Amino acid sequence: MPSGNEILQILESLVWLFAGVGVFIVGMNFMSDSLEKTAGGGMKKMLEKISSNRFAGVGIGAGVTGIIQSSAATTVMVIGLVNAGVMTLMQATPIIMGANIGTTVTGLLVALKNDYFNMLMYLLAFAGVMMGFATKEKVKIAGALCSGLGLVFVGLNIMSSESAFGNPLIEELFTNIFAAIDFPLLLILVGVILTALIQSSSATTGIVITMVGTGVLELDIALFIILGANIGTCVTAMLASIGANVNSKRVALIHLTFNVIGTVFFTALIWLFRDEAVRLLVSIFPGSDPMSLQMRVSVFHVIFNVTTTLVLLPFVKQLVKYSCLVIKEKKSDEEALTLKYVDDRLLTTPPVALMQVKKEMDYMLGLVEESILLSFDAMETGSLVNGEKIRANEVVVDFTNGALTKFLIKLSSSGASQSDERVIGSYFHVLNDLERIGDHAENFYEIGEAMQKKGISFSEHAQSDIKRMHEKVLTMLEISKDAFENLRRDKLPELLVLEEDVDAMKKELTANHFSRLAEGNCSLDVSPYYSSAVAGLERVADHLINVGYSIVSPIGSEKDA
Repeated sequence: MPSGNEILQILESLVWLFAGVGVFIVGMNFMSDSLEKTAGGGMKKMLEKISSNRFAGVGIGAGVTGIIQSSAATTVMVIGLVNAGVMTLMQATPIIMGANIGTTVTGLLVALKNDYFNMLMYLLAFAGVMMGFATKEKVKIAGALCSGLGLVFVGLNIMSSESAFGNPLIEELFTNIFAAIDFPLLLILVGVILTALIQSSSATTGIVITMVGTGVLELDIALFIILGANIGTCVTAMLASIGANVNSKRVALIHLTFNVIGTVFFTALIWLFRDEAVRLLVSIFPGSDPMSLQMRVSVFHVIFNVTTTLVLLPFVKQLVKYSCLVIKEKKSDEEALTLKYVDDRLLTTPPVALMQVKKEMDYMLGLVEESILLSFDAMETGSLVNGEKIRANEVVVDFTNGALTKFLIKLSSSGASQSDERVIGSYFHVLNDLERIGDHAENFYEIGEAMQKKGISFSEHAQSDIKRMHEKVLTMLEISKDAFENLRRDKLPELLVLEEDVDAMKKELTANHFSRLAEGNCSLDVSPYYSSAVAGLERVADHLINVGYSIVSPIGSEKDA
């Protein structure tokens, strides 16, 4: 029975221990957030190269996770992309496997620490704080990255100090606890629960590696906890799939199945050959210094994830089929309006989220283009066969405008960088312009519909004038679409010239119209429809100039650009 003084020492050491864990997790979050911001472009390029090649998928998963230091974040991102319909299950599965390999980088970093390395990390943390006072955003982000990396090692060193795990009383306490639960399945459960609670397998791995380095935890016990941590990290993905579509739930199931299969295989292997496994790791890293002890756990973590990936990679199709058998498709009579490429789960990675918003807006621009072409046909020929299609497009355009606006507001408040904020501001304006062009397309159709019902039509001269103006606007639409979708700045001067032509044409056509009215060559019944068509075409041109110039100006203004 410990004395009162010993109990106080244990409580004090536990406070230090929890403080170290807290600093470590805060550092991890700082580092992960900063890496996401600085490497956003790299992640976008990787995800744009998504293919059905399994090895490429593993490489992308490992690369993205290695960049942002969080397999959970990668998995949630993949679930978001699957939910948005951008990625198939066959493409997502190898990426999930690769994410497990990428997460081993943290363990290797933790295992490599020594006194000189620690001093460097402390200085890095201080330098990061100083960089936070800079005015340039990139310097601030780099400072947050340095601070985060430094804090990770500050936390680890607090945990391994004499005030925490280094206290003989704490060592004895944990030795007794793990001696009481020294059963593989119970140890795996400890790893699952700890990782599920702190939502980071990297953090669990770092804590376990530190405990082994200080001698608090025996190597064979640590191996089972590490195995449990790989199952515990699936909790984040499973929570992220709640409310998502059926394929997103299947991704979470594949992630869980993959880790469970690997854990079962390695548990059986280590359980049967426990002493041999320990001797093998000791022979690879002999010595009793903290780094050798820590490297044994870290290398085991790498071996586990690489081996599991190599064994299961040929069975991607079977894993996908299994997930489809377990989670069946739900039949629905009517498909609800949803965004095609955007999902709230992407809010954690603003660069990737913006990439998906751009795809959604490209799709929206395509619908607007289709509606404009169909509505012009209705206005000029009186054909009303495409009315249903135009109205259906308008419903989707209105929904997309509202849903994307809400998403961009969330994205803006989720820690987006200044450069991302500029793009977000630009997209708000473009969404409004596209929605207004969609409204004009519907108006053009309604002009044709109303004229057909009244049995009237434009005169030959009026129809010729409108056709000339309409062709100018169509050329502008083509150029504006190309400029926005492909960031073609070289197209903008031509767009501006055409917009000035359309403005001049409006004045010319209006003057021509009044001349025809005065000469009795045009019906008064047609006059309001003609004026409405010309004014509408000119307004569409104004919106198109805004869409095109949005790539160089946040408000889509050629003057601002």
